[in-house]
Amino acid sequence: MGFLHKVAWLGLMLLAGFGQASAATTDKNDSQAAIALLEKALAYYHENGDKAFAAFSRQGEFVDKDHYVFVLDTKGVMLASGGPSSALIGRDVSEVLGPDLQKAFKEALKVPEGNGIQQAEYRWQNWADGKVERKHVFYQRVGQRILAVGYYLPRASAEQARALLDKAATDLTKDEKGTLIAINSLKGGYLQDDLYVFVVDLNTRRYVAHGTNLRLINTDFGKVKDPQGKPVGEPILALIGKQDEGEYEYRWNNPVTGKVEDKHAYLKKVGHFLVAVGYYSP
Repeated sequence: MGFLHKVAWLGLMLLAGFGQASAATTDKNDSQAAIALLEKALAYYHENGDKAFAAFSRQGEFVDKDHYVFVLDTKGVMLASGGPSSALIGRDVSEVLGPDLQKAFKEALKVPEGNGIQQAEYRWQNWADGKVERKHVFYQRVGQRILAVGYYLPRASAEQARALLDKAATDLTKDEKGTLIAINSLKGGYLQDDLYVFVVDLNTRRYVAHGTNLRLINTDFGKVKDPQGKPVGEPILALIGKQDEGEYEYRWNNPVTGKVEDKHAYLKKVGHFLVAVGYYSP
């Protein structure tokens, strides 16, 4: 795949970041709406060719609430957009790409032309609130044009955090060694975007597994404090010492956004282990 072709695909992923997702809609609804809009745009483009760009770039039938169509050519030039990125029409958007995207989309770039609608998920800044959030984009190449519709995915919910905690606790009971290894390998289903698992040995009070920061392994959990110096480890250990399950709120760094945010943790005692999963408040 040529350099310009690769740049164009990366540009596709970046420009999807100019969209906004409504908090009132579910991921499923957003996905269905995005696909439907893209299919509609593809049909229109097949009938009208590049003349379709005018329709894609105005507020009309190709803008559906927070979803809109945008088009790039294989050189990375923005050709049409029904959203805020319309200001970039006619410009080579490859100039604003960061090198980090190349690695993230290495596999996506291998998809050959003619394979129908493709999709990718990644993290990018939401231009509405300045936060780095998960993005999902549906796209298809038609000749030298790339048509796409993207949207932001919602943050992990309290329900998802509880589900991940239950999974980790169950797996730890069945296979202690294997589960700890899987958590520390940063995969195995224990790291889900801004959700991750950490495990503390209650006998030693030390971390034995952590879903995002292996440097914490074997460190004293009781000495852990938030970025402002407020104790976190000791209160949690005291809580779980009195009961088998609990909840705790504190401030912590979000590995996805890189910012310190409010976090709500669900705690569970599994044998001599403390297992925890927390979600970040919107």
